Amino acid sequence: MSTRVQVTFDSADPAAHAAFWAQALGYELEPPPDGFASWDEALDAWGVPPDHRNDRSALVDPAGEGPRLFFQKVPEPKQAKNRVHLDLRAAAGTDVEARMPALETECARLVALGATRVARHEPDRTSGGFIVMLDPEGNEFCLD
Repeated sequence: MSTRVQVTFDSADPAAHAAFWAQALGYELEPPPDGFASWDEALDAWGVPPDHRNDRSALVDPAGEGPRLFFQKVPEPKQAKNRVHLDLRAAAGTDVEARMPALETECARLVALGATRVARHEPDRTSGGFIVMLDPEGNEFCLD
């Protein structure tokens, strides 16, 4: 039996961070628990004060295939390069001629959402080429 995976992001602003990744990946905000029409209704019932309502957020793959993404508020800013990062397979299976243009198109879309382009790595004998980026909170990820 396999173990389900959740990817957790430390974040200064979980709601905004989750909004970026929802757009980047086509994910959705996790629905409120059964019995609640909205997250505000659930948080009211649980007595969560307004100043703690952006302490966490979660996204789910609408197709139910990808991992849940969880965003948790932390007080400290990001300090160093990620030891683990996401690779967005934006051009998987694309032929060599179309690969980098497809990655550039996705890069432009993500920059418009708030990401930062860091570096483009050209195809070579060991790689089909990729683009390194940062999400709005400075976490590295790659377009592959």
